[in-house]
Parts: sequence; structure tokens; C-alpha cells
Amino acid sequence: MFTDYTKIIIKSGDGGNGAIAFHREKYVAAGGPDGGDGGNGGNIYFQVDKDKNTLIDFRYNKKYKAQNGENGSGNNCSGKYGEDLYIKVPIGTVVKDAKTRKVIADLSKPNQVELVLKGGRGGRGNRHFATSTRQVPRFAEDGEKGEEKEVILELKLLADVGLLGFPNVGKSTFLSVVTDARPKIANYHFTTLEPNLGVVKTKNGDGFVIADIPGIIEGASEGVGLGIQFLRHVERTRLLLHFLDVSGSEGRDPVEDFYTINKELKKYSEKLATRKQIIVANKIDAMQDESLLKEVDNLAKKEGLELFKISAATKQGVQELIDHVAKVLKELPKEELIEVEDKKVYTLDDEDKDKWQIKKENGVFIVTGKPIQRLIGRINIEDNESFYYLQKSLRNMGVDSKLREMGVCEGDTVVLEDWEFEWED
Repeated sequence: MFTDYTKIIIKSGDGGNGAIAFHREKYVAAGGPDGGDGGNGGNIYFQVDKDKNTLIDFRYNKKYKAQNGENGSGNNCSGKYGEDLYIKVPIGTVVKDAKTRKVIADLSKPNQVELVLKGGRGGRGNRHFATSTRQVPRFAEDGEKGEEKEVILELKLLADVGLLGFPNVGKSTFLSVVTDARPKIANYHFTTLEPNLGVVKTKNGDGFVIADIPGIIEGASEGVGLGIQFLRHVERTRLLLHFLDVSGSEGRDPVEDFYTINKELKKYSEKLATRKQIIVANKIDAMQDESLLKEVDNLAKKEGLELFKISAATKQGVQELIDHVAKVLKELPKEELIEVEDKKVYTLDDEDKDKWQIKKENGVFIVTGKPIQRLIGRINIEDNESFYYLQKSLRNMGVDSKLREMGVCEGDTVVLEDWEFEWED
């Protein structure tokens, strides 16, 4: 089964906790702190796999988690780092943030690997907190939690040429004639329910890939029928062959069809609407009269587009079209067809790492932000020494002075993320 869209949840590994330990050795009465650091959690990567051509595996396995880092131990032994997780996807896969719909990674190159989530950092062992006045620190840091995100995987076929047109205009027949592809062909609408790829070999040995995009209908850009799924695959093509049925057998108006499909392209993507097109008047062998062909001829002149008249069924004019397509592709640049905006590796060290906020609600001072989350997550609040370290950290971050500036008084309630305490001067 061909699957080109799915959602999954990914989570990087948690960092291991730092150790609270002291050097113990015969004849050494008072060994110093030697608690080792926790290991970092594993990262999440996406990797192109040449042997995959569908996202069907992700329909049954929806959650992917990297390994956690191990805790530190005594004798300055650091915990082992968690193993990274490589999620293998077909070439042409786009990874998006499910919440913002922003593109995180575009895996359109062979063997491409993209880091998407970094693992949590391991906590520091108690040896890091020894000072001249605190020689026996009885606390260590907990490891940071890994990040969890829901992401969208979209497979956009990699093809040089896309075949556009309403259902039953002869695209599948054309593909079967010019390539070794064997799409299902019959005289009813929506025979093609999934994209088909075929490789064309030209006389001089060159080759290019054609994608038969299933029939796009009015309203496709809003998701009518299977429109959005089909339009997704047109995005990566460099050249569009717009098939119009001039036989009159379906009772359709080819000129109206042309404008309807281009309207859907523009609604879906302004950039896609400007992609180079060639009009292909198909089924000339079965024309009931030539009036439709004349209308299409006038349409091509009006829009300034090239027109080829063919019969995919009898192969009339097909070779001339293929030769011309090969020539045009040599002149078209291989640009980056997917624009990766705000590409981002989600990590605890993101742009908000130094941002914290304080707001006052009903007399309660609420402190929030990434640095506060990290600090609270790594502190053992039940331990006095650890609590003193928390207070010192808040002073160093400027939270203490900001609270005083906002009028905090002894006895007031201060909330640090989910932890509440009473302010003391």
C-alpha cells in the first residue's frame, strides 16, 4: 500500500542523574566528593533509506523514543550516553512540526541525515559543587528531560515531470507508453488512486522521471476528493504536462478544465502556479469534431504556452513530445523546490534558553521559562544544600532582584513552575 502522509510522536532520551558519592579508601579518613556525571540522552535523527518508497511502516508504529542516558556513579564515573535513534524514511520525505506546520527537515537527497531532537543533558555529580566553604556537597543535579514532539511526515515524490489533468484524460495511458510503468488503466474516473512513477529513456541515453498525478478536481486545494494528497506530489516536479481531452467523449470543456486545475494549483501554492507548463491535447485520434482542438489551440496562444497534439493510445505525436521535454529539462534549473522555513532542531538549548518571565496574579508571584524548568528539574528541593544552590542560582539569573523590584515581601507566595514556596528576606 502506498502511504504518503502520517503523524508520529518522537522523544529524545532523558539525561542521566549526577551521583552523590564520596571517596572511600583505606587510610583516607575524609575523601572528597567524587560523584560522576549522568550521561546525555540520545538524539533523534531522520535518515533517507534508498530501499523505502512509502511511509506505511509509520501507520503501525506511532511513537519513537531514543535511549536515556545512564546515571553517574562514584569514583568520578560518568554514566553512559543514551544511544541515538535514526528513523529511516523514503527519499522525498518532509518532516513538519504538527503544531506549527513549519518544515523541520526536507529529506530530498540520497543518504541525507537530519538531527531533529537533541537528548537531555546529563546532570552533574556532586564533585562539581565542592567549594572552599562547602567541601562536602550532599546534592547533585538530575538529568534534563528529553523533548517530545508530534511531527507530520509527508512523502513528496521526486520527479522531473508531473502529469496534470482531470480524471480519464489519458495520463496513465501516456505513462505506460513512454515508460516501463504499468499503471491500472480503464475507462472510468479515478482509476489512478495513488501516484505512479516511470523513467523515460531518450534516444541519446538520457533519462528523466515522470509522475502520473491522480486526477485533480475542483476544490482539491481544500481537500475535496484526495486533492491535497495529490497536489503534494506536484510540488517537486520541474515541468508540468497539462493533459486535456479533445475527443469530446466525456462531454467536458477542455478550456474550462485547464483554468479549473490551474486555479487549484494557485490556491495550494503560488510558487507551484508559476511552474512551467506544456499543454498536451490528447485523444486526437478519437475527435468527434475539431472545434475543441481549435479552442485549445487558441487557449495555448492566449496563455503563451506550448501545445503538443498527441494520441497516447496510438502513439501519434508522443515521441516528438518526449524529445521536446528532454530538451526543456536540460534548460530548467534544479532549484530547491521545497522551501524549508524556520528549519529547527528542537532542543532544550533553543532560543528561549535565557528567557524567563515573572507575572503577579492575585498576590502570587509566578516565575516561568525554560531556564526555570531546567533548574527545578535538576534540584532536590528536599535537601537543604540543594535548596541553597537553587537560591544562589536564582540570584545569579537575576530572578531574585526582579522579584524585589516587583514588590515581593516576606511571607509572599512565589511559584517556580510547579513548586510553591514562601518568600523569606
